[in-house]
Amino acid sequence: MTTFDTLGLDPKLVAAVKAAGYHKPTPIQIEAIPIALGGRDVMGLAQTGTGKTAAFGLPLIHKLMASHDTRQPRTTRALILAPTRELVGQIADNLRLYVKGTHMKVVTVVGGLSLNRQAEALARGTDILVATPGRLIDLMDRGAVRLDAATFLVLDEADHMLDMGFIHALRRIAPKLGTPRQTMLFSATMPKQMEEIAGAYLTNPRRVQVATPGKAADKITQGVHWADGKDHKIALLKDYLNAAPDGLALVFGRTKHGAERLMKHLVAEGFDAVSIHGNKSQGQRDRALKAFRDGQARILVATDVAARGIDIPGVSHVYNFDLPEVPENYVHRIGRTARAGADGDAIALVAGDEIGLLRQIEKTMKIEIPVLGGTRPEEVA
Repeated sequence: MTTFDTLGLDPKLVAAVKAAGYHKPTPIQIEAIPIALGGRDVMGLAQTGTGKTAAFGLPLIHKLMASHDTRQPRTTRALILAPTRELVGQIADNLRLYVKGTHMKVVTVVGGLSLNRQAEALARGTDILVATPGRLIDLMDRGAVRLDAATFLVLDEADHMLDMGFIHALRRIAPKLGTPRQTMLFSATMPKQMEEIAGAYLTNPRRVQVATPGKAADKITQGVHWADGKDHKIALLKDYLNAAPDGLALVFGRTKHGAERLMKHLVAEGFDAVSIHGNKSQGQRDRALKAFRDGQARILVATDVAARGIDIPGVSHVYNFDLPEVPENYVHRIGRTARAGADGDAIALVAGDEIGLLRQIEKTMKIEIPVLGGTRPEEVA
């Protein structure tokens, strides 16, 4: 049986991983870690919730520890790019567990927080910088950080970076990195453009695939409930929430305003709900996530931007109040449940004007999602 001890990692790193509560590596970790330790570029394809952070983080830290280089002012030795603030925070939290007891330093930079404070955090340099592309460019433009000492680059949730238009930022960032460079790209889906990114930024990469692109985790039970318009959806959602009072429920809306309205409606009906979306400040987002993670609010209403980086093992149900416009985002949404080996339910409330979106999702996932109830509405073009 493969264990962290047999993957070739530094014993200090193995001890830190075990102390963090991880005893058995996941398939993506078993596949990717030895390749990354060997110095090859890696193109990893795996569903959310399968341990991708350790798959790139552990070999990255191992190699930084082995090099014994010292960090220089306003530089980083490794750069990890992620599309959202939440995901940056989640990655950094995990990495800090792995580097516990070492000299290694992890710094994050994201939008919505003080530029000056982030510049101060970088003034003495760092070993690993985890960043959103836009804020990193802001700091580069101010001369607060140089990337020429970075010989490791990780692109996490790279497909979502494409969705959010970060490809232009990547074109500015990548040429500033040091050479030779080891690059790792991880994604849950593999749109055509992803092959182009891999061709542009990776050198002779080894492709590691532990799941079919667009396929949900095996332990997620999916279902569709037909709805006759918005009011019917709200009634159905309340019925489902009342029927499963234990565990945490993540509810996805399509728009920021819609998510906020739905959250306020649920609160008015007596449900413990909070919301997270692009109109919220970083402080508000952090407080909402903390309340959800701690169980003080058992319902989190979110938009797609928030789908990345929510790694909360207690999410038992994901409700798609609105279906996403991009089929791959459905995979990411429902991947917020059934994490860390747990089971989970994903229920979509589908009205007549969303039947076309449902068909696209089923085509992408190559499945037919079972119908749980309701009468199929007339399709609205």
